[in-house]
Amino acid sequence: MKRLLLTVMTVLLLDVGSAWAGPFEDGTAAYQRGDYKESVRLDRLAAAQGDARGQTRLGMAYEYGEGVEQDYAESVKWYRLAAAQGEATAQLNLSFMYYKGQGVTQNYAEAVKLIRLAADQGLAHAQADLGVMYQDGQGVTQDYAEAAKWFRLAAAQGDTTAQLNLGMMYVDGKSFTQNYAEAAKWFRLAAAQGNATAQYNLGRMYAIGQGVTQDYVRAHMWFNLAGASGNVSGVEGRGFISERMTPQQIAEAQKMAWECQQHNFKGCD
Repeated sequence: MKRLLLTVMTVLLLDVGSAWAGPFEDGTAAYQRGDYKESVRLDRLAAAQGDARGQTRLGMAYEYGEGVEQDYAESVKWYRLAAAQGEATAQLNLSFMYYKGQGVTQNYAEAVKLIRLAADQGLAHAQADLGVMYQDGQGVTQDYAEAAKWFRLAAAQGDTTAQLNLGMMYVDGKSFTQNYAEAAKWFRLAAAQGNATAQYNLGRMYAIGQGVTQDYVRAHMWFNLAGASGNVSGVEGRGFISERMTPQQIAEAQKMAWECQQHNFKGCD
């Protein structure tokens, strides 16, 4: 769940839809230029005016110690104020605090309650996290069908974690009939967004001909891309498959990987 928290910060920074500048918008500009203390000062003004976005970002500042001394209890306080106004980002971030037990007693049930509030508002990160909670049975009774439901909603919005998890559910045959071709479809969508684990999984499917026609060149390409993003399994997979390829095939795969990177992983497969 930690990955999503960083993404939610980006969502909040982009949520500056007012037609005129105010404390929150000025705080956004300060944050983006790295002036965290000024951002906090302006967010306090916005928060004092009841701006849930300012309250949320103030919570983030205390959580990460940006512009202020790190203080989880203070972070929780500001998240609560924003969450009470229905701010989905605050609801999700507060759920993380309950999930991790930071500033509050760890409580998975309370985390799920807050995640659901954000998910019901259509926040893709929350929908993906709710799927994870149902998949793992944390704070709720384990329910693969319910997990798949929330993963689908998030995946439809382009959430890579949800796309990856859907692919794994099709590989494992959880909630669905095992379907490798469908798994490859979801891995491909996540891989096209740069998800290294999905790129590795897609490479593995090409290596063994699972859900796709066996293709060592494409397997090498995806392993190479995953490895370039720091995925250790991708590096190992590339080494394994290279032993089964000709020098010409390896050169072709490397060229394909370079072109794929140049196109930001789009249209590579």
